[in-house]
Amino acid sequence: MIPDITQQGKPAQTAPQPSVPNAPVVYFQGVSKSYGRIHALSNITLGLTGGVTGILGMNGAGKSTLFKLLMGKLRPSAGEVKLFGTNPWKNPAPYAKVGFVPEHEKMHDWMTALDFVSTFARLHGMTRQEAEREAMRVLDFVGLADVAHKEIGRFSKGMRQRTKIAHALVNDPELIILDEPLQGCDPLARTTIMNVIRELGKLGRTVLVSSHILNEIERITEQIVILHHGKLVALGNLHAIRERLDQIPHTIRIVGEDARNMAKDILDHPAVFGLRFPNETELLIQTYHFGELHAELPRLIVENNHRVHLIDNPDDDLESLLNYLAGGSA
Repeated sequence: MIPDITQQGKPAQTAPQPSVPNAPVVYFQGVSKSYGRIHALSNITLGLTGGVTGILGMNGAGKSTLFKLLMGKLRPSAGEVKLFGTNPWKNPAPYAKVGFVPEHEKMHDWMTALDFVSTFARLHGMTRQEAEREAMRVLDFVGLADVAHKEIGRFSKGMRQRTKIAHALVNDPELIILDEPLQGCDPLARTTIMNVIRELGKLGRTVLVSSHILNEIERITEQIVILHHGKLVALGNLHAIRERLDQIPHTIRIVGEDARNMAKDILDHPAVFGLRFPNETELLIQTYHFGELHAELPRLIVENNHRVHLIDNPDDDLESLLNYLAGGSA
C-alpha cells in the first residue's frame, strides 16, 4: 500500500499561498500560442480541479506547449492562464503549490536519489533535516526507499522517472504535472508509475499526465482532454467517448489455424457486417457493435473448437479516435 503523502511531518509553509475560493486549480480562457505562422495552441478554454486528467494527443498536438504555458515557461499569445484562480505572470506564488516533471530533463548522475530530491526540498526553504526527511518520504511513496543512497547514473529509465516524480512531490504540491512520464519505461516500471499516479488522484491532488498512447491513459483515468493540431477536440469521460465509437465501423483481427472455417461460424452473428481474409490464418471482422461482438467471440471460438493465437483491434488506438472526433481529418 502506498503511504499517504499528506502524513504528519511535513514542514510548515514559509509563506501564505494565494488562492481564489472555488476557482479551478487549472484554468485556460481562450488561450492561444503561436510561433509566427505556426499555431501550437488555438483558443483553448478549460478548467480542471481534482483527480487525474489525461492529456491525450499525437506528437505535435500541443501537450508540451500546454504544460509550458502552465509552468510560466511560455507566455500565451492570446487569452489567460490561471493557477488556483491567480494569473502566475502577475503573481508567481501559486508555483509553490505545483510539482512538474518535464518530458526531457538532465539529471545529475553523480548524485544519489536522496541527494537529488533533498536538494530540491532545500530550494523550497526546508532545513537540511526537514529536506532529508521529506525526500525519504516521497522516495518511499514512489517505491525507491531501498535505493535512496544509490547514484542516479546507475538507475534504469523507470527508476529515473520515479526519482523525477519524487522531486516533484517533495514540496507536497496540490497540482502535479507529468509530461509523458511513462515514455521509455519497461512494463514493470510503467505499472509502478501508474499506481503512483492513481494514488495521487485518490489523495485529492489535481494530476495532469500527458501521453500519446490511448491504453496508458485508460489504465490511469477516464477523465481526459484530447488535443489535435493545437485544438481541443474532446473534454470529459473517455468511457462515454468509447460508447460513441460503437456508431462507427470497427475491425477485429483474429489469427488462428484456419481463418475460413472460423468465418463460417462468425458470419451469421448479427453484429458482423463484413469479413476479409488477408491470408489463410488471418480473419478481419467488420462490426458496428464492437463491445457486443468482443463479448461473444470467446464463446463462438470455444464452442466450435477453433484454435486461435491472437485477437486484437488494429483500429483501437488514439489515431483512430482522433479520426472520429475530428471528422476524418486526423
